[in-house]
Amino acid sequence: MTMKLVISDPKTGKAYQKEISDQDAQLFFGKKIGDVVDLSPLGLSGYKAEIRGGTDKDGFPMRKDVHGTGRKSVLIGSGPGIRKRSLKYKGERRRKTVRGNVVAEDIAQLNLKIVEHGEKPLEEIFGGEGEAQAS
Repeated sequence: MTMKLVISDPKTGKAYQKEISDQDAQLFFGKKIGDVVDLSPLGLSGYKAEIRGGTDKDGFPMRKDVHGTGRKSVLIGSGPGIRKRSLKYKGERRRKTVRGNVVAEDIAQLNLKIVEHGEKPLEEIFGGEGEAQAS
């Protein structure tokens, strides 16, 4: 099984995608949302990124405030896992299933934000395939 990385570069406002194998994904297993990871083993020398979230193989989002690796049904009113337009009343909360904040084997997509840049720009590494993010 492969894991997709979405690497956001706040300096340029672009996001890049990279698919990695299970061996490369071992780098992220056991890390939590908010941890900083060195991306040198993935061919991005000098780059460090912060884990910002992700989704599992069935599309359930990770939440920073839910501990562990498994899925849990939690009562939430905002944030990842719920849309504001699905709430009818002010202050309403809904019970939704979300994934914990620890990266495990079930995670299919991981969102990363660059916090330390390397010598070579990401556009050169990825060949200018980045998509500009909407502001």
